[in-house]
Amino acid sequence: MHQPTLTHRALLLLLVAVTLAFGAILLPLHGAIFWGMVLAILFAPLHRRLLLRMRRTPNLAALLTLAICLLIVILPILAIAASMAQEAGVVYQRVRAGQINFGAYAQQIWAALPAWVLKLLESLHLGTFAELQTKLASFGAQASQFLANQAVNVGSNTLQFIVNFGVMLYLLFFLLRDGTQLGTRIRNAIPLDEEHKRELSAKFITVIRATVKGNIAVAATQGALGGLIFWALGIQGPVLWGVIMAFLSLLPAIGASLIWGPVALYFLATGATWQGVTLALYGIGVIGLVDNVLRPLLVGKDTKMPDYVVLISTLGGMALFGLTGFVIGPVIAALFIATWDLYSPPPASSGTE
Repeated sequence: MHQPTLTHRALLLLLVAVTLAFGAILLPLHGAIFWGMVLAILFAPLHRRLLLRMRRTPNLAALLTLAICLLIVILPILAIAASMAQEAGVVYQRVRAGQINFGAYAQQIWAALPAWVLKLLESLHLGTFAELQTKLASFGAQASQFLANQAVNVGSNTLQFIVNFGVMLYLLFFLLRDGTQLGTRIRNAIPLDEEHKRELSAKFITVIRATVKGNIAVAATQGALGGLIFWALGIQGPVLWGVIMAFLSLLPAIGASLIWGPVALYFLATGATWQGVTLALYGIGVIGLVDNVLRPLLVGKDTKMPDYVVLISTLGGMALFGLTGFVIGPVIAALFIATWDLYSPPPASSGTE
């Protein structure tokens, strides 16, 4: 009498157990798997177009799509990373040689501070430059220790990057080739109405495409504009600072200003008035305008989420998942809203019969 129910429960328990075990196996490679899936979604339209011309050779169509992805996305990122590493090495050597002295820069700023700022710092137990220097020295020691630990692990980190990169490319090829069949099997296994599955699947794909393309477009634009103004003002390492601004621009509203803002304040405090004013106006009117115009247009419009939800989900996702969180956070938020919309009652009709 109870045999079918017992069998169903045992099967369900087995399903949960093997799913958790398989998830634990994939966990060390979660970054490579995630970005392989994201790139497969982004390049799926291109692959479908190529497949229409190569119906008899799906392997060649997937391989050609993979080559295009390497050419226009991955290789440029690696080239920029190599250039950034080279400039970082130059800046580090100049710091060691004393050509860049952050203590001297801080002393110049301190000497230019108005009296009311000095009183405020005194209330924070930073009333003298010596006290501030002690705090900065403590911070510098901690930062140096962190960099030293990273330098020790650089070999293992490089090996891990190569392995993850290879896994991502390998997985990307098969997701491009077999993604349609795999997606169909996953949808068939989900116990929901067909209409609900279509809506959630469409929302998932739309949000991933919008967040990745939108945020990368904003990051690339802000990084390029920031590096350009740093180069024009003669600041050392414009590519390095441009890349850092591009990464920080993934934080909506405040990202890139964490770099150009302190530099503008330093210029103003040390008497380089026109450089400080130029950088401040450029940062607010040009770099900031990119964030205020492009991000809502490219991300908020396609995801159909309010700007504050995009902001909160991006910040929360990055705090929880790291760099990949700028995609995972909005995706979870969009699926949360879409799922509740599926089971919320439709709005009452305002017309009269």
